[in-house]
Amino acid sequence: MLKECVNHGYFRAEFCPVCGDEGRFLMNDEELERLSRTMAGVLRHFPERFDLRVDRQGFVDLKAFVEALHQKQRRFHWLRPHHIVAIIETDDKGRYEHRDGMIRATYAHSFEIELDTDAVGAPDTLYYPTTVEEVDIVLEVGLKPSDRKKVHLSKTVGDAVNAGRVRTPEPIILEVNSKAAAEDGIVIQKAGRTVYLTTDVPPQYLKRIDVDLAEFPPQTPPREEEPHRQELGEERPSEDRDDQ
Repeated sequence: MLKECVNHGYFRAEFCPVCGDEGRFLMNDEELERLSRTMAGVLRHFPERFDLRVDRQGFVDLKAFVEALHQKQRRFHWLRPHHIVAIIETDDKGRYEHRDGMIRATYAHSFEIELDTDAVGAPDTLYYPTTVEEVDIVLEVGLKPSDRKKVHLSKTVGDAVNAGRVRTPEPIILEVNSKAAAEDGIVIQKAGRTVYLTTDVPPQYLKRIDVDLAEFPPQTPPREEEPHRQELGEERPSEDRDDQ
């Protein structure tokens, strides 16, 4: 559930984690999941399907985004710009950014953009999840982007495990010597709160590590595929909502 505390801003819980106030209702869990999926699809993969103009850094106009959803998916007829800002500000992985009335995804694009991400401050080690079938070839040839434009590295082992479980229930985790890579001229940029980007990682900076997956209970990752088809005539949820 997504709410807003008048004193402490947006939060995803029944009560404000700071003061315990019940807060103002913004959207329920189902709406949050659906809208998050739609944001991921539009901002990362197919803005043209929603007739949105994207600048070279991946930003689209927030008001235009909201209006596009009104037109393309009637189930979001209640949506206002502050709902999108609330999702962005409460996303624990920093998947999105809001700046001067514009919004963008911070990583995982399938089209070319110029992300002005932070090129300094990467940890000495980062992590990457792979599969039993692929680990040997990755250790031989290194990491290269596939369907994405960049290699995505995780800040912690746990982040890598969670990311890897999208593909396989028992991911193999590789440790990346990002300090040595950076010293040798490989640029590693911070994108989201737990994600770092680079163009490739040669094999000499990689090693397989033993990870007890039981230490990291499976989580249900947010689904980020293409949004559902338009559902005409969907009823508005029964919860009270202030859309102003």
